[in-house]
Amino acid sequence: MNEASAIAAAPGTSLAPPPAVPGAEVAVEGVSRIFGKIQALRDVDLHVAGGEMLAVTGHSGSGKSTLLNMIGGLDQPSSGRILIDGHAVWERSSSEVVRARRDLVGFVFQQHLLLPNLDAVSNVEVPLIGAGVGRHERRRRAMELLDEVGLANRADHHPSELSGGERQRVAVARALANEPRLLLADEPTGALDSRTSSRVLDLLADLRTRRGMTVIIVSYDPEVGARADRMVHVADGHLEAAELRPDPRPPAAPEAREAQAAEAVRPEPGR
Repeated sequence: MNEASAIAAAPGTSLAPPPAVPGAEVAVEGVSRIFGKIQALRDVDLHVAGGEMLAVTGHSGSGKSTLLNMIGGLDQPSSGRILIDGHAVWERSSSEVVRARRDLVGFVFQQHLLLPNLDAVSNVEVPLIGAGVGRHERRRRAMELLDEVGLANRADHHPSELSGGERQRVAVARALANEPRLLLADEPTGALDSRTSSRVLDLLADLRTRRGMTVIIVSYDPEVGARADRMVHVADGHLEAAELRPDPRPPAAPEAREAQAAEAVRPEPGR
């Protein structure tokens, strides 16, 4: 029995995610960002529909990560504005910004940034502590999230005991802890081999479909662009024309969709 099947069969566990909620709509309006004498972004305009999966590509230093950080409220534009669901949430008081970032956005970075002294389930619990969730409820929700990414049987393992792909899947579970409507991933497969990268991308795409959230992925990996609904390219701080990425394949049958979901959480070789 593979890991996904074992999780589904375990008493009292469930792979079902919470009910899908509308993904957040993002509007970037005339945004520029200047660091000293360096202009990282120049008059960028971008609209991301709720529930869309967008790939942002570009070479290192192009400004794509700067754009993602500003969309997520980690940085502020030098000019222009960013709206989430039509509201300038990142222009509010510092306490309101912290609360909005905690409740609205989930972040996944190239380096998993897991706390090395905590096991997997405790790492997933960290955002829930900041949200004031009680200890027993934190543990329950964290275990459900590890179920969802196929790592329930690794809950008591520390990051040093996990493979690179497993660590990144724990990071995805942590990003989902507060049920965000916007998931931002900055080079989530940059430190992974091609096979593991494909599985992480499968997982992100499946989570987007089942949860209904908006997903924006920054990457130089062409496979990311091929999987997204749309791809935009950043070069020298400018946003180039968007490219739609329609799926040429016919809709998968229910059995095929189940097999794809199982593959996304299948244990990696040697684990």
